[in-house]
Amino acid sequence: MIVVTGGAGFIGSNIVAQLNDSGREDIVVVDDLTDGRKFANIQGLTIADYLDKDEFRTAIAAGSLSRPEAIFHQGACAVTTEWDGRHMMDVNYRFSMELLEYCLAGGTPLIYASSAAVYGASVEFAEDNPALERPLNVYGYSKLLFDQVVRRRLPAANSQIVGLRYFNVYGPGESFKGNMASVALHFHEQLLECGQLRLFEGSHGYGPGEQRRDFVYVKDIAKLNTWFLGHPECSGVFNAGTGASSTFNDVAAAVIHWHGSGEIQYVPFPDGLKERYQSFTEADISALRGTGYSESFVDVRHGIRDYLDCLGKQP
Repeated sequence: MIVVTGGAGFIGSNIVAQLNDSGREDIVVVDDLTDGRKFANIQGLTIADYLDKDEFRTAIAAGSLSRPEAIFHQGACAVTTEWDGRHMMDVNYRFSMELLEYCLAGGTPLIYASSAAVYGASVEFAEDNPALERPLNVYGYSKLLFDQVVRRRLPAANSQIVGLRYFNVYGPGESFKGNMASVALHFHEQLLECGQLRLFEGSHGYGPGEQRRDFVYVKDIAKLNTWFLGHPECSGVFNAGTGASSTFNDVAAAVIHWHGSGEIQYVPFPDGLKERYQSFTEADISALRGTGYSESFVDVRHGIRDYLDCLGKQP
């Protein structure tokens, strides 16, 4: 069997779908369905079992879980504005450490979600330079701390360990995320509501809406995760982005094009946000390409078209 933690969440459910597409149905989804809206992400998928996150952690500690073929660890508190450090460190760091020890003890591959938030306000994004790793919040720190442990443990590891630093992921399955959903979804909903998309005014030398991010489609992220499952010789911490940034205006234009109409309104930053705002991200994916991963990443125009096509099919 394959375990997917956070399997009812955004990226996790897309990994389950990708596994289904490859013929795998022996999947155990681990999640916390306190927010029951997430059930919609897995209702059309085939899984073997579901375990609550706390039940799963207890089984790991007791050694009562049947040894899986691999674990995709996507479960996390991904609310970057959350300042409850005790909760963040337990869910993102301690839970990950428990899984790492379990996987190393039994030789089980672990492919886990890290984040580009480890880079904070850096303007370069390469995994081999610790000086670039300067998180701005406890979320980013929780991810960085675990990456650092993984790096130290990798030389003696007897199993595959892969960390993927996700950049700005968008796509189907994120509707429950509220404010943490991608700008693509926010723009889509704004246009449906009032016919206008709201983008921030200029900042940090960028014109209105010209701030740039590495927007990566969730289906590409799911393919990347499952590729590593088929390449157990590859371990390490890797950036997971397209390697090319796009502007918020590009995203807005793609949404407007899909709808056939819409206007852009540029709005001021809320108080205190401009100083903490990332105006540029772009993954250096040379290390990822060095593993042999040669799949292309869909660009924003085509990714958003596919995404909104998926949303359009929903009841």
